[in-house]
This record gives sequence, C-alpha cells and structure tokens, in this order.
Amino acid sequence: MAEATRILHTTLIPAFSQSPSPHLKLPFSHSQALFKKNPVRCSITTSNTDTSRSTNITQQQIPWGCDIDSPENAAALQKWLTQNGLPPQKMEIQKVEVGERGLVALKNIRKAEKLLFVPPSLFITADSEWSCPEAGEVLKRNNVPDWPLLATYLISEASFMNSSRWTNYISALPRQPYSLLYWTREELDRYLEASQIRERAIERINNVTGTYTDLRLRIFSKYPNLFPEEVFNMETFKWSFGILFSRLVRLPSMDGRVALVPWADMLNHSCEVDTFLDYDKSSQGVVFTTDRPYQPGEQVFISYGKKSNGELLLSYGFVPREGTNPRDSVELALSIKKSDKCYKEKLEALKKHGLSIPQCFPLQITGWPLELMAYAYLAVSPPSMSKQFDEMAAAASNKSTSKKDIRYPEIEEQALQFILDSCESSISKYNKFLQASGSMDLDITSPKQLNRKLFLKQLAVDLSTSERRILFRAQYILRRRLRDMRSGELKALTIFNGLLKYFK
Repeated sequence: MAEATRILHTTLIPAFSQSPSPHLKLPFSHSQALFKKNPVRCSITTSNTDTSRSTNITQQQIPWGCDIDSPENAAALQKWLTQNGLPPQKMEIQKVEVGERGLVALKNIRKAEKLLFVPPSLFITADSEWSCPEAGEVLKRNNVPDWPLLATYLISEASFMNSSRWTNYISALPRQPYSLLYWTREELDRYLEASQIRERAIERINNVTGTYTDLRLRIFSKYPNLFPEEVFNMETFKWSFGILFSRLVRLPSMDGRVALVPWADMLNHSCEVDTFLDYDKSSQGVVFTTDRPYQPGEQVFISYGKKSNGELLLSYGFVPREGTNPRDSVELALSIKKSDKCYKEKLEALKKHGLSIPQCFPLQITGWPLELMAYAYLAVSPPSMSKQFDEMAAAASNKSTSKKDIRYPEIEEQALQFILDSCESSISKYNKFLQASGSMDLDITSPKQLNRKLFLKQLAVDLSTSERRILFRAQYILRRRLRDMRSGELKALTIFNGLLKYFK
C-alpha cells in the first residue's frame, strides 16, 4: 500500500484551544463512534439550494479517491505532477507485491543517492490556497489547528472536483484509506480482543468523532452554505483523517511543519530500511537518501518510523511478516489489585506522577523498559516499604526525570513473578483467539463482505502471532531469571545448613 512516511501524530489530535502538538489529546470522550471499513462511497447527492456550491457540486458522486489498483488515476497523477514542477524521476508508480502500488526504480539507483525533489509548490499544508477561500478564512478565524484544518481542506477540495487544483491528487488517493478507523467496534472486539492496540484504535476513533462533532457544533452548523452536511459529515471525515493518519509527513528541516507530499506518499514501508523523508534546503524539495542500491524493476522503500506491528496496523492497515520488524513490541497490561492492603497509597503515588492503576508497558524481543520493573516493584511492595512508594511511582513514569534503574533485592523475585503472571495471562488471551480463529464463523452472505472479513481476520491473526511471539520470549527470560534466583537461594541455603551442621 502506498502510504506515506512516519507520522508523529500517531493517535493524537490537538484540541482547538491549544497550539498544534503531536503530544496533545482531544478533550472528548465519545463512546459511540460511527465508523465502517467499507470504502467511502459517500452517496453525496447535492441537489440542495446552496447557491455558493451549486456550480461546483453536481448530483454525481464526489470522487473520494480511487480503487488502489487504478492505473488510470496513477498515470493522471504522474502527468499532473510533471506539468506542475516535479522534476524527472528515476521511479514510477506501478502495481507491486508489497503494498498493492508503489514507486518502482526505472534506472539503477545508487546507495546514498537523493531521490524525489518534490517542490513546496506541490505540498498541501495549512497555508494552502482554498478553492473556497471563505471556508478557509472561517476555520483560521476560529483557530482550528493543522490536523482538523487539513482534514476539512481535503473534503472541501474533493467537493470542488475538477475545479480544484488538487483533483488529480485526490482522485489518486485510496478511496478506502487503510487504518483501524474503518473497523467497527464489533470487529475490534472480535478480532483484537487480545491486543492492547484495540484500546488505541478505540481512542483514535473517539478522537476523530470528537473532532468532527466539535467542528460541526462550533463552525459547520453556523455556516451551512460553506460546509453543507451532505459533504462535511462523519463519513467524509473518516476518509480525510484516514488519509492524514497514513500519509501526513512532519518535515524536521521545515521547523516540523506537517504536509501532504504528493508522489512522495506513494512510497511504501520496509522494516529493512532506515531512511525518511525530509526537506532538503539545498535542492529546495522533499527528498530521501537511499540506504541501499536498487536495480530497475525493484520497488523503492522508505521507513514510516520505528513503529511496532500494532502501530503499523493502527495507521496503515498492514502487519509485517512475523520476525521481520526489529522494532516490534507488544503492550503488556499491568494492574495493582484492589485487595492490596496499600491500594489507596499506591494509587496516590501513581497519580502524583501522572499514572493510573492500570498501565501498559512495551515489551520487545530484547527486553522491557525500566519503567515496567519499577511498576512491578510498586505492585508487590508490602506496607513496610510505604516510604519507597513515591520513588517507585516516579521511576515507573516516563514523564519523570528521576532515577529509573531502581532495585529492591528483597522483593525482586516477587516483582519478576508479577510480570510473569501478567505475561501468561496475556498469552492465554492470544491462545484463545488464535485457536478460535481457525473455525471462526464469519456469517457473511455477500462475497465482497466475506473477502473483507477474511482480510481483517488475517490481519488480526498476523498481529496476534507476532505479539504472542514477544510474550513467549519475555516468558522464557522471566522463568530463567526466576529459576536462577531460586537455585541460587537454594544453593546458599544448602551451604548455610551445612555450616550449621558442621559447627554443631
């Protein structure tokens, strides 16, 4: 799939009252999200009496992107880009095995060679000119930050069809952006019940729903002539946010500006490369530098960032083959039992450092973070260690600058056992899903829906298999460490008992 490079806004969209930041969440908690995975074929009949739109929107359907394998739209995009300043390229859009379509080398490409050179005139940013200037002015006057503004911009430009400068680009975008935004709540619960990425998906869906709701209440309803509901609705916002999550690029050399970069966003991800898009001041265009050579006919790849398989599924809708992603991780859920004698004191210590009782920590094949061990110490610590609760909670927080590598030898065995129990509980959930997936009744009569359900199930199986693999590795390490500790204790006890016997 031709999805763009690393997106630093993984699940977060800024609130309107704040300046854009990749670390701010929306202040919404909408539990009922309206979302589907089916292609966004918005049956937008625009036979309303809106005079400002009537000349631009007809009763025909607005072309919200295209089928991903459309060669006509890809060819039209390539021609339009060339006509609008894209220099000659060593690559072209083709159907590919990895990603359905991508950029394929036409000539020999050397290692450390700069490619693309997409000029700023072909970027879509918060400063781009609107086909409907009045709509853009209203959003800027209301201090709408970049993400919601760009989402609205895409919808607006799509609605102007051939009158928009970006029609060739929009027509070449996926009609159905790949991301968990398009999984129903039932599908998330059914297929991702074992994975913590399910909670991230629900949070993202709620954020997008909340963003649209806020825009509709504060702005769209007050300017229906500029933002008719048949065009600016929840379904089209799912489409536009799906495009942003999977294709928006942050350019460090342009002061971190976010942009859609046509042509560059046709590059697919590989876990085996470590090269990213950025603005090159000398050539005045977006480029990337290859970290390996390519032969004619080979697909050219970039990295979407150091993301786990779950994060790649969340934004891009694919899961790398098991064992191929060195940055893969699984989130392990930990929680302190309410029956703990010091539950209230531990809760207060966690809250002081921005944490709650249930916490998730990333496990990798190579190990786990120091924060996880600190939380485990807190979870198993007895009342006699209450003076250390604050230190443990501070070390468990990634927001804290305090010492992380704390050790309490007297409770280390209990802490390791606590983590092991959590791993085994999580593994059992994966086992249950994977065992049931082989005989899972999809209960679908439509062949098209059946194909979709099979595709979602396969993605879930691939993700569950890769995440369970990491848990198995953690389980092995924990059991070995516990065995070594216990055998060491047994050996020491044997020596001690021998000495006692000798001196008697």
